[in-house]
Amino acid sequence: MESPQMAYNNDEERNAGFKSKYSAPESIDQGQEILAILDLDPALSRKMHLVNNTLDEIGWTPYHWKLFFLNGFGYAVDALQLSLQGIIATQAVYEFQPSYQKGLTIAVYMGMLVGALFWGFGADIIGRKIAFNVSLFICAVFTIVAGAAPNWVSLGFFIALAAFGAGGNLVVDTTVFLEYIPSNKQWLVIWLAAWWGVGCTTAGLVAWGFMPNYSCSDPTAAPFTPCTKANNSGWRYLMYTMGAMIFAMSVARLTIIRLKETPKFLLGQGEDAKVVENFQGLASKYDRPCSLTVEQLEACGTISSAHSESRFSVGEFWIHLRSLFMTKELAFTTLLIWLSWSMIGLAYPLFNVFLPSYLASRGIQFGVTSTYETWRNYALVQVCGIFGPMLGGHMANWQRLGRRYTMVIGAVITSEYSII
Repeated sequence: MESPQMAYNNDEERNAGFKSKYSAPESIDQGQEILAILDLDPALSRKMHLVNNTLDEIGWTPYHWKLFFLNGFGYAVDALQLSLQGIIATQAVYEFQPSYQKGLTIAVYMGMLVGALFWGFGADIIGRKIAFNVSLFICAVFTIVAGAAPNWVSLGFFIALAAFGAGGNLVVDTTVFLEYIPSNKQWLVIWLAAWWGVGCTTAGLVAWGFMPNYSCSDPTAAPFTPCTKANNSGWRYLMYTMGAMIFAMSVARLTIIRLKETPKFLLGQGEDAKVVENFQGLASKYDRPCSLTVEQLEACGTISSAHSESRFSVGEFWIHLRSLFMTKELAFTTLLIWLSWSMIGLAYPLFNVFLPSYLASRGIQFGVTSTYETWRNYALVQVCGIFGPMLGGHMANWQRLGRRYTMVIGAVITSEYSII
């Protein structure tokens, strides 16, 4: 591989040389044009190109499999948090008799929103590694604490804090995984969503074990038996169990894999030497080639994407936000992605939050009044969510469909079956 160190007279000549030497095939370039940063930050674009080539050169390793599973924990935990509040809400209402019975739904989604914003932008400031390790631990602690909540207000508060950790964990997991995998394996990001189904299924199976056996009946209906902590401990056992499981996942992240900061974050910080060191260490451990050198990165120039005077300031936040709207095409894409996620965020609660109530009410219509069967059916429904992303990943990697048509097909099928 020829070194990119050339005698460029100015940055414009450097860009021209880089475009002719390192540009992707025309078909790929057109597909990625909307996200191209060569004209926005030439040095960063050149360095990113070298990093992406190095990821492809090293290829898929056992390290990436570890990342797949440990990042998948984040998806599973996020799904767990959303499912848990839907599972425990009815029994918690029976016990605490709150004036506003949908408070847990608001609490969990407010926590998710704040967590996604805080950790999403924070990961660009403090790094992916800290956010990756800390967010899951926060979720574990407050899930366990929520199980011991003495009243409705404290339960909602702790649920929101647990969701704060889970919401941030999800966005960081996707980023870490995507920034470490070679280009021919990027479709596996879709497979991460299978862990979402694993999380929902786990919550359903544990609820199936606890809720039918350790739950009180409606205290406002005959025989009007009071609902107390003593006869309504099922939802608390569920929270304790899930919190302990999440804690085990957070410990696994520290022991099974020693995550190093992602190369693309280090590039943004100007840490070229650390980028090469991390790649060389990965390649050496798994006996893979790695031709990237510090000299090659330094020859690309100095990154002009400046930070504010303080990394922990409103100015720093504004710099990262503004970068999403630097061109018309990028601004349109950003808004379109936000809209898509907003619609998903609207549709998902309509299904999962009310799924336990829906199954119970429809069961009564068919003469099934057993809570055992209700929670069994809930668990079985969630199992189906594991295999959809696996199929979607292969469809997205199929040239005739691609990601856009796979997304359209999935949306149409989901909407049609929801109506049915």
